[in-house]
Amino acid sequence: MNIYVKLAYTFLGLMIVLNWGMLMGATMRKIGARVAGRHGIPFKQPWIDLFKNIGVRTTITHGIMYYIGPVFRLTGGVGLFLFMPAVFSGSPYGIWTNFSFEGDLILILYFQVFGMLGMALGAGEGGHPYAAMGIARGLAQHAAVELPLTLAFLSIAIQYDTFSVYKIVEAQQGGFQNWVLFTNPFAAAAVILAMLGALGHSPFNLVKAPNEILIGPATEYEGSYLGFMQSAGAIIHVMEAMLFMNLVFGGATNWFELILKTFLIYFWSVFVGIVFPRFKIEQSVTWFFKVPLLLGVLAILMYSF
Repeated sequence: MNIYVKLAYTFLGLMIVLNWGMLMGATMRKIGARVAGRHGIPFKQPWIDLFKNIGVRTTITHGIMYYIGPVFRLTGGVGLFLFMPAVFSGSPYGIWTNFSFEGDLILILYFQVFGMLGMALGAGEGGHPYAAMGIARGLAQHAAVELPLTLAFLSIAIQYDTFSVYKIVEAQQGGFQNWVLFTNPFAAAAVILAMLGALGHSPFNLVKAPNEILIGPATEYEGSYLGFMQSAGAIIHVMEAMLFMNLVFGGATNWFELILKTFLIYFWSVFVGIVFPRFKIEQSVTWFFKVPLLLGVLAILMYSF
């Protein structure tokens, strides 16, 4: 396929993901509000906020890393999209496979960390005392989440003898009975539990910590930088749900299936967040070192012998 055609389809897919992420975020906020007996925001509110923030300029001056942090965050989400197949088409050269390649699962694991570390460096240069609190909490929880998640991913790679996300999705075609959810239940359970921390809703929303340290990074960033973060958040939430969809729930063969599956995956974390209050940091970290870690170890042992 012509590289320019490939780039055009990739950019179009990224725009679909961005707008779906914003709509999904508004829908989840609406659901949370209705559970609390409130009406909630209008569905168009994320776009209003985005355009408003992009048009605002600030005169506050910080170090250069403070300004690069949101860019790192956005780069992490865009990188996940670029090197992960979005829609399975039966060919590794399909228009929605993006730039996925052999071993892209390893690169995806790096991109998951990229945005987190960039935001930590950026917030740390802002000088606000809450920033150091958010960085410590965020990195500690992220390390705890990554351990069972990585073990589960490695188990899936061992199961299918590949680090290619496309080939893992391909192996799950032919019916839901071929999904990793049923062929490798220990890895699937580890992913389903660990992704609660990855998506960052209550009881694992330690960085934002509403009603305790206000709303996290939004206390440090404003204007166009906040708009960058809003765009990055919309993309990353969809891409993380898409990653779990590809590795555990059989991927998607069309955009409708992708939207439905990513919605249900994301809704799982929102449902848990509505039901359970927020953990303390020590509760969150030790929680991931118990059942999710044990499931990850069992998943490795299951396909190692």
